[in-house]
Amino acid sequence: MRFDIVTIFPDLLTSPLEESIIRRARESGIVDLATHNIRDFALDKHAMTDGRPFGGGEGMVMKPEPIVASLRNVQEKHPGGYIVQMTPQGRPYTQAVAQDFAQKQHIVLLCGRYEGIDERVSAYVDDEVSIGDFVLTGGELAALIVIDSVVRLLPGVLGCEDSAGRDTFSRGLLKHPQYTRPRTFDGVDVPEVLLSGDHKSIESWRFVESVKRTISRRPDLLPGVSFSEEEKKLLSTNGISFGQWK
Repeated sequence: MRFDIVTIFPDLLTSPLEESIIRRARESGIVDLATHNIRDFALDKHAMTDGRPFGGGEGMVMKPEPIVASLRNVQEKHPGGYIVQMTPQGRPYTQAVAQDFAQKQHIVLLCGRYEGIDERVSAYVDDEVSIGDFVLTGGELAALIVIDSVVRLLPGVLGCEDSAGRDTFSRGLLKHPQYTRPRTFDGVDVPEVLLSGDHKSIESWRFVESVKRTISRRPDLLPGVSFSEEEKKLLSTNGISFGQWK
């Protein structure tokens, strides 16, 4: 899979893209990644990429010419990229969107700055996503989040192939509590079921705890979750009412 990041601050992305899972994915050839400086396509000697907004108002707006030229340059070298603009006005970025992006062969991430990007650039964009209802200084950090969340879904990236499928949000639920050594810490013991060696009981416990945690912390997720008849019986046995989320 290939990622191209279009930005005016490519150096901001250097270190995160050379660490941990992303670095290993690049080294193994699973992921190809490049950054592109919008300033290289500016039309004036000062490499200006922004201007005052028509109609007045605060801040600066990113100019369309260098952005579109940069996007065209990427597409000429690597045709067929799916262009995604990072913007707080985009559709919410979720695990489902990450899974959809992971099926694509090439994604181009456009990172805005200042008060935003000239609206005419939207004609050259395939998608707009937002990582949350808050505003960042620029789209670079949001682009890193998209890359990280997508890369870990690609086959061969994670050490354990089942890890991504068991993540929080993988089926709309939060993940169950996790424990490791020592068996007792500060007077609190690891739940006995996790030490039993009974894999079916462990899986049942983890499922129930996952539902409990979702009810407690993110009840808004539950209307979108469906349960099998067996799961409903297990929840009922553990005193959990699920009818309202059916």
